[in-house]
Amino acid sequence: MSNNDVVDPQAVLDGVPTGLWIDGASVPSTAGGTFAVYDPATEEELVSVADATVEDARLALDKAVAAADDWAATPPRERGEILRRAFELLTDRADDLALLMTLELGRALPDSAAETKYGTEFLRWFAEEAVRIDGRFTRSPAGTGRILVSHAPVGPCLAITPWNFPLAMGTRKIGPALAAGNVMLVKPAHETPLTMLALAEVFAEAGLPGGVLSVLPTSSSGDLSTAIITDDRIRKISFTGSTPVGRNLLGQAAERVQRTSMELGGNAPFLVFDDADIDAAVEGAFAAKMRNGGEACTAANRFLVQAGVAEEFTAKLTEKMSAARLGPGYESGITLGPLVSAKQRDKVAEAVDGAVADGARVRLGGKVPEGKGFFYPATVLDQVDAYAAVTRGEIFGPVAVISTFESESDAVKAANSTEYGLASYFYSRDLDRCMRVAEALDSGMVGVNRGVISDPAAPFGGVKQSGIGREGGSEGIEEYLSVKYIALT
Repeated sequence: MSNNDVVDPQAVLDGVPTGLWIDGASVPSTAGGTFAVYDPATEEELVSVADATVEDARLALDKAVAAADDWAATPPRERGEILRRAFELLTDRADDLALLMTLELGRALPDSAAETKYGTEFLRWFAEEAVRIDGRFTRSPAGTGRILVSHAPVGPCLAITPWNFPLAMGTRKIGPALAAGNVMLVKPAHETPLTMLALAEVFAEAGLPGGVLSVLPTSSSGDLSTAIITDDRIRKISFTGSTPVGRNLLGQAAERVQRTSMELGGNAPFLVFDDADIDAAVEGAFAAKMRNGGEACTAANRFLVQAGVAEEFTAKLTEKMSAARLGPGYESGITLGPLVSAKQRDKVAEAVDGAVADGARVRLGGKVPEGKGFFYPATVLDQVDAYAAVTRGEIFGPVAVISTFESESDAVKAANSTEYGLASYFYSRDLDRCMRVAEALDSGMVGVNRGVISDPAAPFGGVKQSGIGREGGSEGIEEYLSVKYIALT
């Protein structure tokens, strides 16, 4: 693959390994099975990939364990240089990688290009963090000895990644795991395995030893994940996905007291106060809602707008969203591609229909278009009660749901009235209010006068039912390290 002005989709697909990635090579499943990956824009098969079985998972874990000690003993600078080379290779192939994500995920090519840049940056960031794993050496306060604190790799890791960001959710886990000296098995979502397989091949080209990273696409996610988690050799589980699945994985991990990182569901509020710059708020709202076609855990899910500026904000956001061009994500000029599957499209349509039945007004969109593909148009609903059913769960699609509020306290109460606490956003030009509201919002990340908050150098994660642990930032590598205390005389 190369970075060209015109990229041939078939050439990109032909360049991706379609076997399981075990011990540094693409291999068939031991059972010989495969499953199809589909184009969400046409509902046609793109390619078939090897379907990993429990036996394959055990083989991959065997290879990982065999490679673990040598990789842990590899100098941090050398580990970092491999990550850096992988970053450079992916950067050189950015156009191909973006097209590959659009082919299997469906979203518009500009969104895939943005993820390529964002996702590769995790490798550059953790390449630099690999040489900054610190400890400490101090004298005991009682004068009875000395305290030495060091860090060691946590051990073999399992990463389970979602379909909505097939590159970044991988690099955000693989980067710190490898930088810290761990080996890792990755189970990508069955809807979007191709990007992760392409990434594994790039790591091999960058010099990563065989066995350190395995990729196991499968159509039997539950069986395969359980087989790996219930193996005593796995010491760390990192999962990004729904809260119900996360709860189940936490229960399994508890049986063996395994370390976990869980980035789970979100229900992000987006507050607009009457002293906000409304035009800026509309731009931020569009970014927070429409990034990745709304299929993002950080997507603005509930717009809470102060009554005095509600109509101005709604009219301007409707106009902005009406300009979204719906179609196959790889076609020129398209800014909104299909959703990933029929199931996801139907879930979005059901949420909109339910809101309308409960009294919401449709300002834009709201109907599934005819024809092939899992398309849903940009949609704006207003006159929605802040506690209506449509505001209780993730919509995960291009639907803006707008409610109004009277006072700051009412806005914060409504924003926090959910079991989730991943991200939140608000717009205000009052500095005192900005500090008050930022502290009052019950979420792990808060965007103040901005609609995009993700940054490889910042800790990503939530509170309440949105998960535990952090990814990215200097905190991200700590999730893959064990602390060791050595008492000296």
